[in-house]
Amino acid sequence: MKPQSKAKKIETLLDNFGNMAVESFHYLALFIIGCMVIWSAGHTVFDIFAVKQFATIDDILLLFIYLELGAMVGIYFKTNHMPVRFLIYIAITALTRLLISDIQHSHKASMDLVIITGSILILALAILVVRYASWTYPSVIRDKHSEKPLPEGKTPRPEDDELA
Repeated sequence: MKPQSKAKKIETLLDNFGNMAVESFHYLALFIIGCMVIWSAGHTVFDIFAVKQFATIDDILLLFIYLELGAMVGIYFKTNHMPVRFLIYIAITALTRLLISDIQHSHKASMDLVIITGSILILALAILVVRYASWTYPSVIRDKHSEKPLPEGKTPRPEDDELA
């Protein structure tokens, strides 16, 4: 056996171990984030029913934020891709929550309201740009060993990048 081929086997073994360790950490971290979202949403719902006995618009918008976070984690689990649009939706919902809360508490028009509203408009335009770009320039995941797309539901793995 040549020394190079032995070194190549060791390198391949270490690469596979590293990929497995990174992927394991990735799924563990995602699972923990998902559990935290569920826990926080559950705590909010419990607080609404047990303490407040009614939901304010702030509470409802907070539940929408939890919904978007949960959907984002679920999509990331299934596809290994982070949908940027969901982050923008969360930001819009958070700014809307801030805007409504600010209006409810101060009852006055201020420059802060204009800035928050402008920020929401900019984020809405960002979603429009992201949607247009993904429609016009789609990202098709292909099998690295042929020109055909990966089967539906197949998640790309690090070993798919070998021989690229």
